[in-house]
Amino acid sequence: MADAVTTQTLVNNQTTAVMLFTNVSDGTGESLVTKVNVANLAANALGQACTGVSVKKIHIATDGMGVRLFWGATSNVIFFISSQNSQYTFDLSSFGGLVNNSTTGKTGNILLTTFDHSLGDTYTLILEMEKYYN
Repeated sequence: MADAVTTQTLVNNQTTAVMLFTNVSDGTGESLVTKVNVANLAANALGQACTGVSVKKIHIATDGMGVRLFWGATSNVIFFISSQNSQYTFDLSSFGGLVNNSTTGKTGNILLTTFDHSLGDTYTLILEMEKYYN
């Protein structure tokens, strides 16, 4: 079996993407799964493809497991760790949000890994992001 995961795109316009992710674990967990693929986000009015995002807000609730988020690159860069059994919101918009600071092989994508997962553990994650085109 595999964890029961869902992805929902709540907003995907020229400037903003908001995505909701859930997981009910069967004990196997997720490892470096691409959750935000910027190539799949809507282009801007000029037809330019989205090349990256900054994370403005993170809403997270975990029951049992923890979650790590990474910027996709040749060597992925971790940018967020959620502890087990937690519920909180990080509002990072006052300084422009978290920006992909990876270097070699930067993809613009966001990857996710769970840790300390066991049967029945869950997470709900909402990412509010600003889109970039370059």
